[in-house]
Amino acid sequence: METFSQFIQQLSDFVWGAPMILLLVGTHIFLTIRLKMPQRKLWKGIKLSVSPDHEAAGDVSPFGALATSLAATIGTGNIIGVATAISLGGPGAIFWCWLTGFFGIATKYGEGLLAIKYRVKKPDGEMLGGPMYALERGLGKKWLGILFCIFTAIAAFGIGNTVQANAISTNICVLTNGFIDDELCKLITGISIAIIIGLVIFGGVKSIARFCTALVPFMAVFYILGCIYILCINASFILPAIKWILTNAFSTESAVGGAAGSAIMMTMRYGVSRGLFSNESGLGSAPIVAAAAKAKNPARQALVTSTATFWDTVIICTLTGLVIVTSIMAFPDIDLKNQGLLTSLAFGKIPYIGTPLLTIGIVTFAFSTIIGWSYYAEKAVEYLAGKKFVKIYRILWVLLCVVGCVLDLNALWSFADLMNALMAIPNLIALVFLSGVIAKDTQYYLWCDNLDEEGK
Repeated sequence: METFSQFIQQLSDFVWGAPMILLLVGTHIFLTIRLKMPQRKLWKGIKLSVSPDHEAAGDVSPFGALATSLAATIGTGNIIGVATAISLGGPGAIFWCWLTGFFGIATKYGEGLLAIKYRVKKPDGEMLGGPMYALERGLGKKWLGILFCIFTAIAAFGIGNTVQANAISTNICVLTNGFIDDELCKLITGISIAIIIGLVIFGGVKSIARFCTALVPFMAVFYILGCIYILCINASFILPAIKWILTNAFSTESAVGGAAGSAIMMTMRYGVSRGLFSNESGLGSAPIVAAAAKAKNPARQALVTSTATFWDTVIICTLTGLVIVTSIMAFPDIDLKNQGLLTSLAFGKIPYIGTPLLTIGIVTFAFSTIIGWSYYAEKAVEYLAGKKFVKIYRILWVLLCVVGCVLDLNALWSFADLMNALMAIPNLIALVFLSGVIAKDTQYYLWCDNLDEEGK
């Protein structure tokens, strides 16, 4: 397992080199410029997310689709992933998370637009869409759509299942330490997760959307209020923490050691990769559920979809990053290099609320991610092999929740990073080569104030 972990880590580092970072960030910036900065319409997107289009075609409400997307994106990447970025890349990695999040809003917008533009309606009325349909129907490159679905189905086992289940079992077993054997605790936790997940996902997209609509607002508000409380306690360190983040983002001297010449690259690498892991802008996952939304036209749902990156990275990841960095400054005994325990050490320094907040946050975030990603994965499988294999995949998905509780965390994170990159490449190709289509619809519906018009 150790040799395999090292191999996966090396392969992930290679894939996540300068070319991938430039491709991802470059696409974010390119779409921001070509689409005339749709970030300016963020507030409009937030309002549309709670304004249902009852008469529009689709399976779930715009908010139901957004909640499912947020359920999948707001996960351990927002807590453990941020800590990993800080531990491996220094506090400056938070800056690159911010940058990825801001420009990533345009990319998430483009993904949402293509999802509605090229979605298809099955004979039973169900809507299907995502990068695979944009690649097939928009570019005429079905083979790229097949590759995307293969990578999605595999990546889902990492980013959407085993990593999340591992995080849940680790935190629950910390609480039960001394009362129950660790291995038994992980097994019981895994079986419990599998049962609950199975009850939700076998009901299909409407069941998943209903569940996420109820869970996501609760878990997000609870976590945000808890982080604000901690930041009030660490208030005197907030401005110094922000200064440290900004200076370290461009420092030639790594905050965590290593060669000076590679410090900035390491900071960027972990900031951008964890930013993608967190908000999934450019990954191609969110448009799969966006295609099921009731939307009058592509630009309308695109705006709603783009708000997910704002909530995920600009709000949740920022709060987590500030809590960790201010805690490191407030308590010098916290080891910045301790990747595995950095989050626990930072939150644990806050009496009474710190550890419970972290535990509940990780458990609910990770659980919701397993739910959301199950839908992405099964739609990829359906595209590849048809509806008849979806039930088999769901059973495998449930079983892997148990397996994920006992796997090695470092290998899982590296594997998830690697699969994210392979998923992103076909999706970014669709976004770049169909950017003219996105720009044309954006100009008509968004900038010419035709958002209430039925799509053509």
